Amino acid sequence: MSRFADIPVVKWLLLSNIGIFLIVALMLPNSEVVTPLEIYGVYSIDTALEGFQLWRLISFQFLHGGFFHLLFNMWALWIFGPFMERAWRSKAFLVFYLLCGVGGALFYTVLVFMPGVLPEGLVGDHLLGASAGIFGILVGVAVLAPNAQIRLLFPPIPMSLKTFALVFIGLEVFLLLTNSSNAGGSAGHLGGALVGVLLLKVPMLRGMLVSVAKPGGGPKAKPVKRARPESKLRPRSALVAAEATEMDRILDKINKEGLQSLTDGEREFLKKVSRK
Repeated sequence: MSRFADIPVVKWLLLSNIGIFLIVALMLPNSEVVTPLEIYGVYSIDTALEGFQLWRLISFQFLHGGFFHLLFNMWALWIFGPFMERAWRSKAFLVFYLLCGVGGALFYTVLVFMPGVLPEGLVGDHLLGASAGIFGILVGVAVLAPNAQIRLLFPPIPMSLKTFALVFIGLEVFLLLTNSSNAGGSAGHLGGALVGVLLLKVPMLRGMLVSVAKPGGGPKAKPVKRARPESKLRPRSALVAAEATEMDRILDKINKEGLQSLTDGEREFLKKVSRK
């Protein structure tokens, strides 16, 4: 079985971001010239909002300013994305990721119009990159499993996901308050993180994700032929309802106690349902 079998959204996000970066590089290898993808895809206040080109709220998340910008974002997506997708199922994870990206752009927009927060003259400036969605995923895994441990490469020390997320959030706050050269990018990162927390902590928003994650909300599973007589099987509608009830229970448990609280049987159930 492919290692991407139960994380199709992570797979296609990786492929699409890398593919678009390569297309842009091949179209115009001169970095001083912008391509049509960049002209019509990046987010800026004057084009996306004042010009009502709302697709830019999504398209900017698939464009990157350089190889290392792409490398860091895709590395983080590869490390933390599978955790979130397996916990929430693919449809809910995709909605979560894109909404965090949109939140990053809108939070940046709000701060531009707040006097003294960001450098002046950013109305015509632009945002690009998957970083806002990545920061949403980062705080998302920290909310779902705050005590889970990771080991840093440098320094090589263990650290909880909660501490790891707080370190990065603190760094972005510092860069924003000191008006660093990438203060606008830091505003986008913090906006993505804020939306990630709200989606998981606010009951109404979390309920929206739960409804997206329910088995009944996605494509219907194809009937499977079984060797046992049909008369011994429960009606299919009862099976779907039972799965939905169990999924709700497990998702509520993840929200309250973290992913680490799941039993082996509950983890296996999540994997089985996500393959449908």
